[in-house]
Formats: sequence, structure tokens, C-alpha cells
Amino acid sequence: MTSKNLYVLGGIAAVGTAILLVLGAGALGIIGDGGRADMMYLAPIAVVVLGALVVRFQARGMAFAVAAAAGATLLVGLIAIAAGLHDGFDGARDIVMISAMYAALFAVSGLLFWRSGELSR
Repeated sequence: MTSKNLYVLGGIAAVGTAILLVLGAGALGIIGDGGRADMMYLAPIAVVVLGALVVRFQARGMAFAVAAAAGATLLVGLIAIAAGLHDGFDGARDIVMISAMYAALFAVSGLLFWRSGELSR
């Protein structure tokens, strides 16, 4: 694959993950049955957008931006559990698993951006 193709795939993965995250948090609810607590999951999207602007959409920088979003996604899940916003053990497990899934999707995007940056050198 070419650097450009990997960059486009990384972008598709990042945007797709952000859309799924908004739909999951907004429509379905990740923390309990949804509500204000789920709005914390907008923070990783803000991290990606601000990071992309700071690095001027360069591949290597985008890799760091989406990696930061992956970390922010996990952090939101941990904050929700630490604040007691879950419904028992099953609720905590669901928050951890769903947060890990979104973080993994952001990580895949980051790997694609990183590889794109490596090939463009």
C-alpha cells in the first residue's frame, strides 16, 4: 500500500470511530442508560480534532493525536467507574469493554497513520 492509501484508511478509521462513539454514547448510552455522563465520551473526539489542527494533519502527528484519543477514551471509562456511575459489576465490565473497543479502534487508526508517515519518509 502507498502512503496516501494508508493515510486515507487511517482517516476513515478515525472518523468512523468518532461517528460510532457519538452514536453509541448518544443514542444507546455507554454509561448506564445514557444521559449526561455519556457526554464525557465527546472528550476523545475533541482530542483528535484539536490534535489534528495542531499537527496540521501530518501523518506522524495524526498517529499521536489518535493515540491520545485512545488514551482519553480509556480515561473516560476509568473516571466513570471511579465516580460510581456504573450499575454494579456488570455495568463496570460493560464500560471497560466498550471503552477498550473504542480505544482499540482509535489505535488501529493511529497505526495506519504511523505507517503512512513511515512510508512517506
